Amino acid sequence: MSGWMNGWLITILVLAALLGIWRKVRTAGTRVKDRPKDQDRYELSVMVFYIKDKLHELSRSSGNEWGISEEAWNRKAKARAELRQALRGCSYGDVQDKQYVKAFIRDMLAGGYGITEQNIDRILPFQQRELLTSQDRFDIVLYLYKQRYGVNGFTQMMEDYSLDEPKPPKTTDGSPVYEVTDEDIDLVFFLEYRALTFQEKLDLVVQRVYQMYKGFSVVDELREMRIDGLSGGVSGIPGGYVGIEPAAHSTGLGYGWSDRTHSGVDEDGEPITRAWDSVWIFYKGKSIRLAFLSFGSEAELKRVCQNIYKFNLPGQLSEVNGYKVNEMKDGSRIVVVRPPFAETWAFFVRKFDPFSASLEQLIQGDQAELPLGLLKYFMKGSRITSITGSQGSGKTTLLMAMVKHIYASYTLRVQEMSFELHLRRLYSGRNILSFRETDYVSGQAALDLQKKTDGTVHILGEVATDEVAAWMVQMAQVASLFTLFTHHAKTFRDLIESLRNSLLKTGVFRDERIAELQVASVIDFDIHLRRDITGRRYIERITECCRRGAKDDPPQDDRERMPTAPRHLDAVHSSGYEERVILEYRDGRYVAVQPITLKSREAMTREMLPEDAAEFKRFIGSYWGETVGA
Repeated sequence: MSGWMNGWLITILVLAALLGIWRKVRTAGTRVKDRPKDQDRYELSVMVFYIKDKLHELSRSSGNEWGISEEAWNRKAKARAELRQALRGCSYGDVQDKQYVKAFIRDMLAGGYGITEQNIDRILPFQQRELLTSQDRFDIVLYLYKQRYGVNGFTQMMEDYSLDEPKPPKTTDGSPVYEVTDEDIDLVFFLEYRALTFQEKLDLVVQRVYQMYKGFSVVDELREMRIDGLSGGVSGIPGGYVGIEPAAHSTGLGYGWSDRTHSGVDEDGEPITRAWDSVWIFYKGKSIRLAFLSFGSEAELKRVCQNIYKFNLPGQLSEVNGYKVNEMKDGSRIVVVRPPFAETWAFFVRKFDPFSASLEQLIQGDQAELPLGLLKYFMKGSRITSITGSQGSGKTTLLMAMVKHIYASYTLRVQEMSFELHLRRLYSGRNILSFRETDYVSGQAALDLQKKTDGTVHILGEVATDEVAAWMVQMAQVASLFTLFTHHAKTFRDLIESLRNSLLKTGVFRDERIAELQVASVIDFDIHLRRDITGRRYIERITECCRRGAKDDPPQDDRERMPTAPRHLDAVHSSGYEERVILEYRDGRYVAVQPITLKSREAMTREMLPEDAAEFKRFIGSYWGETVGA
């Protein structure tokens, strides 16, 4: 009886296995049959379907490999593993994985799909330039510039044709408009276009197929260029409003859409667009809209948002967790938001170019050697320094450049919300270790850990929370030789008050005056950055914080006699500290204002090597002269 039951059990298992194999083969066959039959095989969407199907087959094992030798099976298994890894890595910003996947696509299109020199113009009308869309023309021009200039291709194109210059104002207030239009791209295209070879045409087709399949749509190549950043989904009417017709002019309550909206333009005179028509770049401190580019649909914008942040598996973007902050493999910072947290799907890519971060490149202008020297001696003199300014003013880049002038023997410990500084790329021979907060390790816990990691200099990428601000004050007092940090304060007074409020909120202090005095006693210097409406970045002022009435300060009557130090530049506060502006940017020129106090100069000299200390004294004397004193 038991033998009979075993026989039936074996039969059932064999039938189940055969059924599973049959379904798998049938499903693989229907993937090809499901291809739209009413579409031209030279449509890009059909080609993407073909590539997706073929790469799926190549990255999965098939039943026809039974009976091959072990060596051949291992080779195929290794090739499949490499392809699967590349298909994942190309979505993380890995350029090598991207080229690997594009090589497969190229071989499949030129081989099995049958793309030849005779039929490639049916995909994109290369020979009929008037039929090319603005995106086609931009792709071709960017490809030609990339051949000549590499990752600087887009920057060179912007400079050659002054595409970052403001357009004539469209509104009555006369404010400049920064955008690149279809007409701009047409001009560049017809001046730069040349006859393309078959291999160049195939490169363009492969890139278009790739960016529709695994890439980041119309910003895929643009993301790799040397720009400050880019974003998508940040302008235009959100998708939820697509089906809503403009209401009558007004109901008498001030609601509804204006007559201007009925004509297809908004209140600024701009054509009405959708959220998926939004592509913006951050270029040399200016936000510029690429009006000629569009993701095409909300689904495409959503696809980019869902893929661009997934390097190192930071967790799922969901309705409950409506945003993610992460970085890509190339070090770019990624911020992604989605509804209902945001009104539409949107992403922000901020690129940091560590290899161009030098003080000489960042600080330019008349008498720029003055701020250059001060920043260098702040680092050699181990001064606790804050870098303040608005978003996009260059705080992170300046901090990266200042680290170069810290003595190489010092150990550095870095705390960031997301890895942005990448100091070990710049200074690979130094003792540097960076930390960031995660879902399981808070910023406070990470900062506590740094006490036990032999850190000489502590760097905070951004003081953004009350807990980190309170710990920064404590750390600057006892835990390290000196500290560097960035903050979004608009003035030095705002910086002091913000840190003071953080100490009060976290319960470190209860008395407002004592908390403020503690903050003021910790910070030595503040470097305030500014970015004007044209994108120009500069150091607006450098401020020293010192105790009011300290015996080592220059006499008050001496300061009053100084012609270059207007009285409004010094602010004396009732809490017992004084902010002294020692440098200011005036009319395109850096001007020495108040001298550094004797107490600070002596403290800086003690921390320097003898030769640096001698250079520092000569530097001070050359700009402040006799006002410094002996």
